[in-house]
Amino acid sequence: MKKIVLSTLAALTLGAVAANANAIKLYEDEKGQVFTSGGEGRTVVKNKSTSVFSKADKLKFSGQTFIGYKYTDFKNDNGVTPKENTQDVEIRRGYFQLKAYLLDDPKSYYRVTFDLKNNSGFDTNSLAVRAKYAYLNLHEVLPATSLEIGLAHRPWHDYEEHNSWLYRSISEVLIENHNSAHLSSSADYGVMAKTRTQFLDTDIGIFNGEGYHGKQNSNGMSLEWRFTGHLLGTAGKPEKNTYLDASFFGQLNQKHSHNTTTNAEDDLHFYGLHTVFNMPEFLASAQYVTSENTSTDAAPSKGSGDGYSMNIEGRLGSEHQYKAFAKYDNWTPDAPKGTQTNSRRTYIAGAAWKMNKNVEWIANITQNDNENNAYASSSSTANSRAYMLTTEINF
Repeated sequence: MKKIVLSTLAALTLGAVAANANAIKLYEDEKGQVFTSGGEGRTVVKNKSTSVFSKADKLKFSGQTFIGYKYTDFKNDNGVTPKENTQDVEIRRGYFQLKAYLLDDPKSYYRVTFDLKNNSGFDTNSLAVRAKYAYLNLHEVLPATSLEIGLAHRPWHDYEEHNSWLYRSISEVLIENHNSAHLSSSADYGVMAKTRTQFLDTDIGIFNGEGYHGKQNSNGMSLEWRFTGHLLGTAGKPEKNTYLDASFFGQLNQKHSHNTTTNAEDDLHFYGLHTVFNMPEFLASAQYVTSENTSTDAAPSKGSGDGYSMNIEGRLGSEHQYKAFAKYDNWTPDAPKGTQTNSRRTYIAGAAWKMNKNVEWIANITQNDNENNAYASSSSTANSRAYMLTTEINF
């Protein structure tokens, strides 16, 4: 009993010392033991802490990084010699995020997110830092409705990446993936209203339209939206909640990109339907997207066409930390009049282990199987099979 009392008193004493470390001198001997008074062989412990100064009431830091290895085996297509196989260790994403809480409302904040990106303009393997988000979030300017103003989220991508396709570290969603639709990036300059209720979410925004890393031509704007019904009255937390969502999303984009064939600006409009069912042990999702160029020139836009996507995931373990998943994208771009249309197809299969809340390990195979290898938006999307190992880090 006496030992317990003494241990408790010692713990309370050390706690008091730690709480007043700035006011009390601490001393350390050669063995690393800490004392509150000086003596032979003891030296003063210097305070090495650095203060952080800000005019905000509170600062919140976080980060996310995707580190991976990728071996790509390019396939022969119609007798054409394929590209030489490649292998690389990659930093696919390196986000660092700051939220500064500036207003009386504790849910209003300014957010800036920086992203690491390979920059061949510097050197083959150099990383550049660019801004992904920089916006002011005003909480509930109307009932259940907040505003994002600045370089902000677009309505669709963030929803799908957090509720349906959970592996952005290895592939983008259908409307962003280069070998699929490649219609829209995930952030843009604009204003978006976000409404959150038990049975309905809506995101509606006006944006420049070119995306955060697109050339800003200032000739037109884009109306973009997402309407999501929570049919079970529950919102997404894939490893915790059961939910069934149905969504309608799209963009009406004026003069979004330059058409080199007609030397005119394309007006791309696209519409999508999406549904996802999730329970802690299982997820299944499907979507359909159609896109058209409504400008007066006759040539099809590089984004016009239609396609669909589906993915599934199963989870095992006491904390659902062991996962297996698969995804299929199919996109058929519009072809010039009198020519054949060809589909671009992407198959993904893999497994993941969530080591803890900060680190997840992923292994997968991605195959691009494009008819006649046509309409691929870049050489990296040619017919190929990629073997990938990925570490996703969150803090």
